[in-house]
Amino acid sequence: MVKPAVVKPAAEVEPETGGDADSGTGVFSSTKVASIVLAVVVLVAVFVVGLVERPGPIAGWLDDSSTPSPEATTPDPTPTPVLAAVNAQGAVPNAAAVKEALDPLVKSSALGSTVHVSVMDVASAQVLYSQNADIPTTPASTTKLLTAATALAARGPAYRLATRVVAGENPGEVVIIGGGDPTLAINAKGQFPGAARLDRLAAQVKKALGDTPVTKVTVDISLFSGPETATGWSSDDISPGGQVSKIQALMTNAGRITPVHNDSGGDPRFSDPALAAGRAFAKQLGVPSSKVSKGTAPAADAATGAAASAPAAAVTPGQELGRVESPPLVQILDWMLQQSDNTLAEAMARQVAVAAGVEASFDGASEAMIKKLRELGLPGDEANLYDGSGLSRHNGISPTLLVQTLALAAGGTRPELSAMFNGLPVAGWSGTLRTRFVTPSVNQSAQGIVRAKTGTLRGVNTLAGVLITKDGRVLSFAIMASSTSDPGSAKAALDKVAARLVACGCS
Repeated sequence: MVKPAVVKPAAEVEPETGGDADSGTGVFSSTKVASIVLAVVVLVAVFVVGLVERPGPIAGWLDDSSTPSPEATTPDPTPTPVLAAVNAQGAVPNAAAVKEALDPLVKSSALGSTVHVSVMDVASAQVLYSQNADIPTTPASTTKLLTAATALAARGPAYRLATRVVAGENPGEVVIIGGGDPTLAINAKGQFPGAARLDRLAAQVKKALGDTPVTKVTVDISLFSGPETATGWSSDDISPGGQVSKIQALMTNAGRITPVHNDSGGDPRFSDPALAAGRAFAKQLGVPSSKVSKGTAPAADAATGAAASAPAAAVTPGQELGRVESPPLVQILDWMLQQSDNTLAEAMARQVAVAAGVEASFDGASEAMIKKLRELGLPGDEANLYDGSGLSRHNGISPTLLVQTLALAAGGTRPELSAMFNGLPVAGWSGTLRTRFVTPSVNQSAQGIVRAKTGTLRGVNTLAGVLITKDGRVLSFAIMASSTSDPGSAKAALDKVAARLVACGCS
């Protein structure tokens, strides 16, 4: 795994709200992108915003009732490009005019002395603005854009993560096998609507075992390997800061002690999420926590993989006793992007590694993500990754890589990637942008039009996403400031750049 030659020292994380020149290579060396599906998505968002009196959190649209969702028996079908292609509107913005409009904003003292920027017209793949664009810099949570894109490319939007239970070596012993689902809930009061639940899994196990009581629960988290925290994380990131949990293959509510997401600050996490989940599962089975330990499932499980259908007396070691499945991967990515959830991001990065058949560790996931970016025709060499969430200050990503990734997802040639736009926060409306684009008042013109991922670490403020100009051109952009001093002023300055692009036809 290639690591950056120059790395800034790790520093204290400042929580995000909600958590947090053209290279000429790959698919963007051509002069025309086939179609612009994203324009439909964003224009629909603008239309919806126009129907309400004021912006509101998109979370309110989700079903938050306690009525359990039906458990999936088969994967959802792979989405197809059903949206009609939209021809590019208006003329391609003039690069000189864009430079004239943006230069004064990019030079704002609020953004500090080191700013990396790239702006691309998606339909023509023309770079409209570039400053330090090919030089990797600290991305913070805009890293999650690469995680979303590579996870969708590797697994597809409909993929589900399974948590299974198999019979242990002796009668009454069971093994719960973590499948890497970070959204797993204990019961109906989970953090994520429609999540798989331990109480339902326990009910399946009881039915499969019949009159045989459960006497021991083993927790198998062998799907993931290597360190459970990344280089560049501090212990405070986990607790009391609660920015992320230890990354294990089994956990509930993304490792949270209480299944509640705080818009600011952090959510305290268990020191050992897998063991906490195992104990919660054991409680559902009437097994004391003293009878819960970590281990591995019997080898026979790999050989048989069969669900329990025979009488309890015939249950053999490794026989499957129950399984529950997560919501589709695209839904998990929506939550990851909306709330800037670092734990979800790390679990999704691991899926890229698992799909590639390599070690599901921080290093394995990083290498698999970079390889997948290259397979997509993107300049993967312009990324040095130590995690999939952006919490590590050692990460480096170029604006060029971010805007090309966004443009590929928006271009219509890879429809599975366009699913990432559903989860991107909308300016003045949802997620980590819900309270952004308010001041100065000129920024408000971009509310409902800009979809972007924010990034915040101490001294680092980034914003990368897509927007539609007043002439109907779809642009992808990345603005990355790595030497800011006042996060509030820096965020407003970033917003002003995006808002200017919206207002400026620049043709």
